[in-house]
Amino acid sequence: MKIVKVETLRADAGWRLFSFLKITTDEGLVGWSEYNESFGSAGLSSVIDTLSTLLIGRDPTRFEAITAFLLMTTRQSRGGLNQQAIAAIENCCLDIAARARGIPVCALFGGPVRERIPVYWSHFASYRVRNSAYMGTPPCHDWDEVGRHAAEVKALGFRGLKTNILIPGEDGRLYQFSPGFGRHAGWPELNWDNRTLDHLKRHLRTIREAVGPEMGIHLDTNFHFKTEGFQRVAAAVAEFDLTWLEIDTHDAPALASIKRMAPCPIASCETLHGRREFRPFLENYAMDVGIVDVIWNGLAESLKIASMCDVYEVNCAPHNFYGNLCSMISAHFCAAIPNFRVMEIDIDSVKWRDEFTPPPVIENGELLLPTGPGWGVEVNEAAIRARAPK
Repeated sequence: MKIVKVETLRADAGWRLFSFLKITTDEGLVGWSEYNESFGSAGLSSVIDTLSTLLIGRDPTRFEAITAFLLMTTRQSRGGLNQQAIAAIENCCLDIAARARGIPVCALFGGPVRERIPVYWSHFASYRVRNSAYMGTPPCHDWDEVGRHAAEVKALGFRGLKTNILIPGEDGRLYQFSPGFGRHAGWPELNWDNRTLDHLKRHLRTIREAVGPEMGIHLDTNFHFKTEGFQRVAAAVAEFDLTWLEIDTHDAPALASIKRMAPCPIASCETLHGRREFRPFLENYAMDVGIVDVIWNGLAESLKIASMCDVYEVNCAPHNFYGNLCSMISAHFCAAIPNFRVMEIDIDSVKWRDEFTPPPVIENGELLLPTGPGWGVEVNEAAIRARAPK
């Protein structure tokens, strides 16, 4: 079997893009993967297009050889967009390799450890603060609306949710606190202040009162502070019994210092590429949960990262805030690893997301792993092409 054609496709997803890779073989088998280029990865499609010239004539079922070759050709610019492009290619080849055998992708790696995968509702309230017009959902402009939304999530059977820091703006409406991404004042200093911490506590108190003591609450603080600020946040959230406090930093010893004083588990590493970047965080015992972006790393590499985490008694969770195909790719990761914690998933999205691929089946807060070949879902190419980016 040989690769004869490689195509990148992009579709409008409201405030972002959903991007897809399609690889066609000389035997008529087609593989798909989804990747993300609309949040810090601008130009990723062009990188994939450039690397794709190296794929023609290669056997996609030999995915390890393809990945190793691409890593060698890009080793002087390791990581970043090159790694994300290689991951998209690897995931696409995995789809073909599994379909060629008539088995699910996770069966290439020993079969599923679990077929029902606990999930948590990600970007709780955050998307409804910013993007409700795209999604056709009620907005979350104030704390009362946040509380009603939290009760709704619990009533739908979810046992966990993850939120961000929301604070009221000058007009009184809530907005997402995001200085670490340069969206408003506060960068590049990334200092903390008591007003922000007070609003954070009110936000978490509103959620906890709406969902009760048993439901899991995750807080994602992204890159919005420096070490001092993250330590202050950790102290401020003690009363809310968080499932985890999620922190992004590229300084492993600094994160370890936060973990030692935090009153709750620390999750991190979603922005890292490959085992080499995870290694110092594990050696410093810097986090309780290792977050692995399967879309950035590729499933095969992600499984190796998870195996390394297991040696350090660290369970893993996927970074998954994309489209439905990404959710399926991440689900195979969750199914295959023994040291699994919980799976992230976006429920809120544009209304037409389910035109591209079928939505995941979720029962009682658990995603049911598809049993079909490859990723277990079929891609509607016509729907993708009909939603050209605006």
